[in-house]
Amino acid sequence: MKVIAAYLLAVLGGNTSPSAEDLKNILGSVGAETDDDRIELLLTEVKGKDITELIATGREKLASVPSGGGASVAVAASAAPAAAPAAAEAKKAEKKEEKEESEDEDMGFSLFD
Repeated sequence: MKVIAAYLLAVLGGNTSPSAEDLKNILGSVGAETDDDRIELLLTEVKGKDITELIATGREKLASVPSGGGASVAVAASAAPAAAPAAAEAKKAEKKEEKEESEDEDMGFSLFD
């Protein structure tokens, strides 16, 4: 991802065809390690292509990827008559989750200590 970000920064900066050295300079300016193989792979994949067309193509591909958000709404709407038992189960699951969280607190340390 950092190589792609460096490439996009170079393009946004006005360099329509960044070289490997340009990307290495951008990555080096922020102290990131450079991977020559990944840089060369990226440059061969985008060679001769317009970045706006690549981004548009990527957006089209991502639009077809299911995100999983709509399925639970459809299930909840179709299960309206059974909402009372589902609500009771949700409360039980919430209580269980709270109990598990309190057990974690007893370990004596925190991620941020």
